Amino acid sequence: MSFSDVRVPAANLLGEEGRGYAQFLRILDEGRIAIAALATGLAQGCVDESVKYAKERHAFGKPIAANQAIQFKIADMEMKAHTSRLAWRDAAVRLVSGAPFKKEAALAKLHSSTIAVDNAREATQIHGGYGFMNEYPVARMWRDSKILEIGEGTSEVQRMLIARELGLAG
Repeated sequence: MSFSDVRVPAANLLGEEGRGYAQFLRILDEGRIAIAALATGLAQGCVDESVKYAKERHAFGKPIAANQAIQFKIADMEMKAHTSRLAWRDAAVRLVSGAPFKKEAALAKLHSSTIAVDNAREATQIHGGYGFMNEYPVARMWRDSKILEIGEGTSEVQRMLIARELGLAG
C-alpha cells in the first residue's frame, strides 16, 4: 500500500508523531511475550497429554508410565515447560512495570519456542504411532510447534537481539 499527499488530522494520530518505527519495534517485543506464553501452553499441553497417555497405554502387562525412561522423559518436559513459564512471566512483569524488557522478551520467546518443539517431539515419541494420528492432540501440537520458532522473529533473530542487548553487536 502506498499513500501520496495524504493528510491525517492530529486527532487521528496513533502514538507519538515521528516515533512510528520505535512503536512498531515495541509492539514486536510485546508480541514476543505473547508467543512465548503460547509456546509454553503448547509445551505444557504436551506434558499433560503424555502423562495421560502413559497412564492409559499398557505394554508388557503394565502402563508405560511405570518405565523409568518414560518417567524421566516426561519429567524433563515438565521442567522445560516450567522454565518457559518463568521466562515469559518475567518479561511480562517487566513490561507491565515499565522496566526495559527487550532482552527478556527475546529470551522468553527463544526459550519457549524451542521448548515447544522439543516437547512436541518427545510427546510424539511417547505416543509412538498414535502421535501421528489426528485423533491425538500431540499430532496437531507437533505440526503447530514449528511456527512458534518463526513468528515475531525467528530464533536466529532472537539470538541477534539478545547479543545486541548484551553489548556484543553494533
